[in-house]
Amino acid sequence: MELNLIQKVSVFALPVIFAITLHEAAHGYAALRFGDRTAESQGRISLNPIRHFDLVGTLIVPLTILVISKLTGGAGILFGWAKPVPVNFSNLRRPKQDMLWVAAAGPGANLLMALIWAGLIKLAFAMPGSGFEMPLALMGAAGIFINAVLMALNLIPLPPLDGGRIAVSLLPRQLAYHLARIEPYGIFILLGLMFMGLLGVFMWPLIQSLIQLAAFIFDINPVELLALIQIVLN
Repeated sequence: MELNLIQKVSVFALPVIFAITLHEAAHGYAALRFGDRTAESQGRISLNPIRHFDLVGTLIVPLTILVISKLTGGAGILFGWAKPVPVNFSNLRRPKQDMLWVAAAGPGANLLMALIWAGLIKLAFAMPGSGFEMPLALMGAAGIFINAVLMALNLIPLPPLDGGRIAVSLLPRQLAYHLARIEPYGIFILLGLMFMGLLGVFMWPLIQSLIQLAAFIFDINPVELLALIQIVLN
């Protein structure tokens, strides 16, 4: 089975929008819980994707990757971003310690969403012959994959990624200070790793582990789940 471009966009649209916008909303909610009301004051603690929508990161970049991968026959890693939720870490009750939970909230939201999409696949398999089985299953597979990718990417211990902020929170102050100073150059380091083909070395083990976890929790045949993911990626 091979999806055409319109089918592929349809399958990925909702998973991508919710993956990157709820990731940001989770940061804002965690910041509020630990004392920073900046995101709340700007209306960014919301499940409404429109509040987090970024024209380039939420629409143009993911759509471009989809189109290029479809036209070239490749299976590029789909990613994107939403408008970053503003967090003033100095407003947190314990800035260095609480930074960990604010940063971890985003990848945590992606983990939760991956499991929800796995539940949707399980629901789809319970409706054989309904006409909804395959569309729901494919959308669920796309949801698991995109959330696994965003979680793995953001957990790389490199500022300004969430993993970098988690590392800054956990490291002794002197080491944390030196790591935090890398933040202005983090995006260039990330691009360098990507061009050298090393980004997947960090990401794929966690992506595969999350896919296997979702299959285990919902008692989905891992081979069937990987086959669905392969369909939405090709």
